[in-house]
Amino acid sequence: MVYDGKNGEYFELQKIDSHNSNFLKNTKTQTLLLIWFTSDQNKLTIDGIPYTFEKNEIVFLTEFHRLEYDNVKTINLLRFNKSFYCVLDHDSEIGCKGILYYGAAAKLPIIKINEIPLDIMQTAWKMATLEFEMKDSLQLEMLQMMLKRILITCTRVYKMQSLSSITGTEQNDLIRNFNFLVETNFRSKHTVADYASLIYKSPKTISNTFKKLGTKSPLKFIQERIMLEARRLISYTDKDISEIAYELGFNDIQTFSRFFKKNEKIAPIQYRKKNTL
Repeated sequence: MVYDGKNGEYFELQKIDSHNSNFLKNTKTQTLLLIWFTSDQNKLTIDGIPYTFEKNEIVFLTEFHRLEYDNVKTINLLRFNKSFYCVLDHDSEIGCKGILYYGAAAKLPIIKINEIPLDIMQTAWKMATLEFEMKDSLQLEMLQMMLKRILITCTRVYKMQSLSSITGTEQNDLIRNFNFLVETNFRSKHTVADYASLIYKSPKTISNTFKKLGTKSPLKFIQERIMLEARRLISYTDKDISEIAYELGFNDIQTFSRFFKKNEKIAPIQYRKKNTL
């Protein structure tokens, strides 16, 4: 089911199984994806990393993720573009910027829904499905309402499951803003101090907030985002290593090669050979 609006709005809902899994490979410019697994043991490879998704897990992807499917059973797929609903412009409504989308790209945003959130998701999904039958002037607004309900539910679950150790709106917003800024600036800004100046916080404040999460340091987060893009460019493009180094903000290929080898334990040129055999 696809909604194509007069002004370029695009909204898609699909039920996917092993017979129509090609829908997962379809790409559309500037779209965001929500993949809701409705069975166990769905095996996908995302950006070269294999994942096994179980029933009622949800993963959030952008058009830039490289997606391959190894074993697909049953999936609910939701895809929409900026013209249909811009999560950045409406961040005050849904609060998913920097956690579900446009952030945390070095770590896939994955949630597990059950109980009340599951009931809400199932209801909103069914109402959106039914709304495709309503060919009137209110259809766009109603579909947007259902999308908002789905995204708000997922945002709440993500915060509960991944940000539960962060107390207070200020700390939560700091993490979200940091994630978003890394996603949009990682090619040119490589230090925590770079981002601290953008959000008017000290590097120590940022590091302490990440420490409360009990996960990687903010510097490691930045480096993993750079590495994700490096692996994508090396594996999926024909660009020279020197060109990739420059694109990722390194002054010379030697500095980039040392950075890559330190994180990947293999030189960029060897990584390319290994992944293009």
